[in-house]
Amino acid sequence: MNLRTTTVSDNRGVKRRFAQVDVFSEQPFLGNPLAVVVDAEGMDDDTMQRFARWTNLSETTFLLTPTDPNADYRVRIFTPTNELPFAGHPTLGTAHVWLAHGGSPRRGDDVVQQCGVGLVSIRRIDNGLAFAAPPLIRGGAVSESDLLEAAESLGIDQSTIVDSAWVDNGPGWLGILLESADAVLAIRPRAMRLSIGVVGPHPTGHAFAHEVRAFYSANGVTLEDPVTGSLNASLAQWLIETGRAAPPYLVSQGTSIGHAGVVRVSVDEVGHVWIGGRVTTCIEGNVDI
Repeated sequence: MNLRTTTVSDNRGVKRRFAQVDVFSEQPFLGNPLAVVVDAEGMDDDTMQRFARWTNLSETTFLLTPTDPNADYRVRIFTPTNELPFAGHPTLGTAHVWLAHGGSPRRGDDVVQQCGVGLVSIRRIDNGLAFAAPPLIRGGAVSESDLLEAAESLGIDQSTIVDSAWVDNGPGWLGILLESADAVLAIRPRAMRLSIGVVGPHPTGHAFAHEVRAFYSANGVTLEDPVTGSLNASLAQWLIETGRAAPPYLVSQGTSIGHAGVVRVSVDEVGHVWIGGRVTTCIEGNVDI
């Protein structure tokens, strides 16, 4: 696939192929939306950031020719305020768009994405796509001061926290385990500085093993992400390692804000965690940038 194909439309800029997709939901418009600019060659940092700010989605991605010979494509991932080295739903959404626009993996069936954390493998599954969870860039115990700050930010008593750990694979996640999914859903967050992922188990026999919520701050405002691939990847690594989760299993996210995210967690034969979900194209066209 030639990602350099562009045509000059008029003096406004270059006409570039564009798609908006919904990630991690069985039904369109109930997952996490993502904007993807397919023909991003020639765009500078400021232009990418300006366009991501304009889309006003949690992330916007830009497809580029890879610089690593082992990659099928390169992607840059922007929030409305900054660039991220990795994010989960942008990884699946971008791979879906790349494949839909004629992309063909160079080696075997797995797609190899180049991004800020290096190379990430993506594969087709029966109900969508899945990515291999990247290694953590920060793990381990949380300091008492950070744990107290997290509890205050979530509006909960610190004594209700069952366990905690840094589970950062790029976006800076601090993981908090509560005793139940109901406790997770009852959270009413306050102002926060940290990026916090909260998880709690559903009762035995429930369709979902865990409920997840993801909170972060943007320009001093606390936001909740609808469905978060990066967080589910690092939480899965933590929960499986500590014996609190047995793959394969399903995670529900977005319930408290009117979304219906479904994240599929599995482990392959060599122990790698894979995070999967359905991706649906909702908008296709061209943009002048």
